[in-house]
Amino acid sequence: MIAVDLIQDDIPVLNLSDDISTAVTFFDDYNLNQIPVFGASEFIGLIDEEVVLNAPKKSKLKDLKKHFRKEEILSEKNLFDVLHFFRHGNLSVLPVVDKDNNYLGCIHERILLQKICEILKVENPGGIIHLQVRIIDYSLAQIAQIVEGNGARILSVLCLPNSSNSKLMELLIKINQEELSGIIQTFQRYEYKIMASFHKNIYKQGLNDRLDSFIRYLNI
Repeated sequence: MIAVDLIQDDIPVLNLSDDISTAVTFFDDYNLNQIPVFGASEFIGLIDEEVVLNAPKKSKLKDLKKHFRKEEILSEKNLFDVLHFFRHGNLSVLPVVDKDNNYLGCIHERILLQKICEILKVENPGGIIHLQVRIIDYSLAQIAQIVEGNGARILSVLCLPNSSNSKLMELLIKINQEELSGIIQTFQRYEYKIMASFHKNIYKQGLNDRLDSFIRYLNI
């Protein structure tokens, strides 16, 4: 997946000749923090809503050129590059250009979030295991072997830094089974530290069902 695949077609553009009232209307109608601005035929930059709201009401966008932000990404850049731009630019939209600097469209933060959810298999049924491992010991191959050895598959893995120890890392593993007791037991046997798990514990549910039946029996 590259930047051009994430373009959303319905993001508006403004022109240098537009007055401030037009820009204000666009920001209100489309609920954006930035909007691309064009000159006669080329992309000039992004204008922030805050800049527009603080501008003299009778001025035009061409009077605000010094405030334009030249934020753009090449069409062939990958998803991680796109995330980097959004993260460091504090953007709601990111213009995409080709190698000749022709404007192709914009990526909206909402579309980016949707794509990330697709990659992480958020909508797929399954369970989640949160592991903490030493970076030096991290082996995705071993983790996959443990999961697959229990008849399951890894849908996605999210690696996170440990906020208190730079030698540790956190792993959020999405697995295609909703009952993970066997997998958890195997991780524990391999001395993995399990921080949390989110799944249907059939064994525990069975115990709860039997306990409920016993209590009902006592109340008869």
